[in-house]
Amino acid sequence: MRFRDRVVIVTGAASGIGAATARAFSHEGAKVVLVDRDRARLDEVASELPHEHTLSCTVDVAQQAEVEGMVENAVARFGGLDVLFNNAGVLASGSVTETDAATWRRVMAADVDAVFFASRAAMPHLERSRGCIVNTASVSGLGGDLGLAAYNAAKGAIVNLTRAMAIDHGRAGVRVNAVCPTFTRTGMTEDMIDDGTTVPLFRRHIPLDRIGEPEDVARVVLFLASADAGFVTGVNLPVDGGLSAGNGQPLYGS
Repeated sequence: MRFRDRVVIVTGAASGIGAATARAFSHEGAKVVLVDRDRARLDEVASELPHEHTLSCTVDVAQQAEVEGMVENAVARFGGLDVLFNNAGVLASGSVTETDAATWRRVMAADVDAVFFASRAAMPHLERSRGCIVNTASVSGLGGDLGLAAYNAAKGAIVNLTRAMAIDHGRAGVRVNAVCPTFTRTGMTEDMIDDGTTVPLFRRHIPLDRIGEPEDVARVVLFLASADAGFVTGVNLPVDGGLSAGNGQPLYGS
């Protein structure tokens, strides 16, 4: 019960990593604010959690006013804020020549602007509680991929924004870290999981010989948000089964 009576905001909470992390925080005693655009799926997740300790907010995290209102509603309902988990995001394929301006802006709005808006709105409350932020970055923010220019740029921005916020707000007692998952079983990757080729390809490059599960990432988020990581800030932690341990050469026997 590391988070008994702590107030936690989870964006992108209707599925995947967000839903798994919201459940994990709630299981350890937190009062959880679920944030997503998908009301129906958000209600499904909320129905699994204690009603008196759960608040659901239908929000487009790319919209500043909606995010600011959500943070104020959370604080009004539960009396403060201890953890912000910036998890919502979108994926788009394509090189820079294959990516139109509208797609570029959509990815930047959901993956970068949303983190800026939520962190900015939450920071005064987190300074009062000496709380923390955990961002969902990606191994795609630590290195490049083929045909993911916008996503690589967005997640690279989150990697360095995590470092910048850790430096800027550490003396106020706020820690800021990020998780960097590899290919993980979520709604975003559902089509690729079902195509019959992507999962075997990733498994050949992941030493632990499997793709990630949402619960794998959730456990690391809770560690970074807990007192166990009380002297950890500015870290972008790969959750990748050993993928980033390699130098790019084929694994023996793969």
